[in-house]
Amino acid sequence: MSRASQLPAPATAATISARGIVKSYGATPALREVSFRAEPGEIVAITGPSGSGKSTLLLCLAGILQPEAGEVWFAGRRIDDAGEEARSRMRRTVFGVLFQFGQLVAELTAAENVALPLLLSGARRREALAVARTGLDRVGVADLADVHPSQMSGGQAQRVAMARALVTRPDVLFADEPTGALDSLAGEQVLTELTRAARQGGTTVLLVTHEARVAAYADRELSLRDGVVDGPAHEVEYGPGR
Repeated sequence: MSRASQLPAPATAATISARGIVKSYGATPALREVSFRAEPGEIVAITGPSGSGKSTLLLCLAGILQPEAGEVWFAGRRIDDAGEEARSRMRRTVFGVLFQFGQLVAELTAAENVALPLLLSGARRREALAVARTGLDRVGVADLADVHPSQMSGGQAQRVAMARALVTRPDVLFADEPTGALDSLAGEQVLTELTRAARQGGTTVLLVTHEARVAAYADRELSLRDGVVDGPAHEVEYGPGR
């Protein structure tokens, strides 16, 4: 059986957790045996000073980086040791990822950018674009459907990226400083949509931030300092039979 086939199918409610995650960049440790768990529909703010390991933890949980030691579990299955193809598929289906600067594809329109995860998963173009336009409308930028990223403001591009991250109705949304480059109004719109995804859609939101006003949207905080949890962490659950 391939590693890809061992990963879970999309779930409607699933816990994501980590046990003893270790990650370094060369000789510099970024995470030192970090353990963590988030429940379905929970908003968790991952906070701490610059260089504390916040973004590294998020990237390990999302399967973008592989830890050197420790385990990451989702929906009762271990995922950190899966192959890159399987982890990429998860980010197209059950995971959504939102970065600070959106990272839209310059050659695609807003609607095409939002539809991209659906198209990569085999959806028909017309249906995927229809869903994408609905997603753009939900975040208040329906008028940008046929506009390319070079013609958007930073706030507009970030809302398009938000629509793309949510287009598959992911079980977990990973957001790395999603309001850091936005003005107050655009930031509030992004945070409101994150909250809606958790409260109405049951999406678990893991939100990296250094801003107290952003962390205030969360149900709780996980504070990191020098690569370790600063204060008590949520009790970790492991996979079946662990």
